[in-house]
Amino acid sequence: MKIKYSIDADILLIELREGKPIDSIDLKEGVILHLDEKGLPIEIKILDASKIVSLKEISVMTPLEASA
Repeated sequence: MKIKYSIDADILLIELREGKPIDSIDLKEGVILHLDEKGLPIEIKILDASKIVSLKEISVMTPLEASA
């Protein structure tokens, strides 16, 4: 999983796994779920991210931390 933020575009992109987005679902205004050819989630895109989430609140645990 990768988390990317574009300051210029104010977009937060959470990549769940690799793949080519084929379709998308609007989960709510400004939150888009991208799907692959099998309909499985690939990434979540949050538009106007600074208005929805504070980047200071985002933390990512490694698999070792999660299992502890």
